[in-house]
Amino acid sequence: MTQQEIGRRLANWRKRKGYSQEELASKVEMNRGSLAQIETGNRNLDARELHAFAQILGFSLDEFMSDSTESDADTIVEKAVIIVERVAKAPLDVKKFRHVLLYLLERCAGKPNVGETVLYKLLYFAEFDHYERYEELMTGATYRKLKFGPVPFKVDRLIEKMLEDGQLQRITSTFKGKEQKRLIAQESADLSLLKASEKDIIDRVIERFGDWTATALSDYSHGDMPWKAAEDGKEISYELVFYRDAPYSVRTYPEDDAT
Repeated sequence: MTQQEIGRRLANWRKRKGYSQEELASKVEMNRGSLAQIETGNRNLDARELHAFAQILGFSLDEFMSDSTESDADTIVEKAVIIVERVAKAPLDVKKFRHVLLYLLERCAGKPNVGETVLYKLLYFAEFDHYERYEELMTGATYRKLKFGPVPFKVDRLIEKMLEDGQLQRITSTFKGKEQKRLIAQESADLSLLKASEKDIIDRVIERFGDWTATALSDYSHGDMPWKAAEDGKEISYELVFYRDAPYSVRTYPEDDAT
């Protein structure tokens, strides 16, 4: 039996018993990311771990090995679509979002490529990378899958308020022969509102993508599992970061988290 088939069967048994990944991982003293890696066939499952899962989920080894139930999907992308959101979704932290945005704009000051399209992709990768690495939401912002990549949802009024309050300025410029709208920070971010981990992730995202064009970054975002698995126009689940592959994944999953 392949590693992928073992993962599919384990996921089926978990769903039959009504456990979330977080609940089951906690019961076997494993982190949720490792369980997600097992279920997608990207991590080995040893005999000791299989025994622990069998005790909790109530199957025998014979039942597990002969399980003929088909997976709900044939590919990781299809399986990811049916994942139930496991985040206890907090409302948008408006104050945090303001200062994350201001910090991003400060760090990107002088970069002519960073129009609003690039800015929104940088926000997306910062938020989703942070969730993958630390399993914590940064601002709680919702992102939707649109044609040109992920965009934050329902922040237009917040940005307009920041413009009214003088925290931002919107200008129109030209980059590589194309007109673009840009936001310029008019005040400094309050770094006391950002955790060190959040600032570090934002800095890493800017270092990696800060010089990319809107077209290049939009195209790249289309390969990220959360965007790929979401339905057009719908909310992108943060939980899907645990199904990322290289080069999108920002977290190292050890072979054995249970020891």
